Amino acid sequence: MSQMRLTTLCYVERNGSWLMMHRTKKGQDENAGKWIGLGGHLEPGESPDECVRREIEEEAGVPITGLRLRGIITFILPDWGDELTFLYTAHTDTEALPECPEGELKWIPVDDVMSLSLWEGDRVFLPLLRSRNDCFSVKLIYAPGGRLIASRLEDSL
Repeated sequence: MSQMRLTTLCYVERNGSWLMMHRTKKGQDENAGKWIGLGGHLEPGESPDECVRREIEEEAGVPITGLRLRGIITFILPDWGDELTFLYTAHTDTEALPECPEGELKWIPVDDVMSLSLWEGDRVFLPLLRSRNDCFSVKLIYAPGGRLIASRLEDSL
């Protein structure tokens, strides 16, 4: 039995837009071609809050305020291994974005995000960031090849 990976994911907001990354630059990328928020894998000894702050700094270099844990996502991924993701939101006043080695960074109006090329599971939890203020838990089960076969919203945390 393989160990579950621990990751973070953050949707940084500025003036009604989320900072999104179009994953187009990294080789062997399970997120290739998808638009995702910022985040990554926890390093040894790192808390989820420390991880998400480090990843936002590495990927976008924008200062953030109001970092808030919004949910926990359990990804069941037969192709890549299961993952437990700490889902955050934050704010920034910074508009300018640096070059990112993992993809193209872009401010996307929140109302337009669902029209992007997203993981099917993202379409389950992203609306919850807009409609709920509590911390929630979602389980997303994918088939080999990346098709979402089941999702379950758990009780509030």
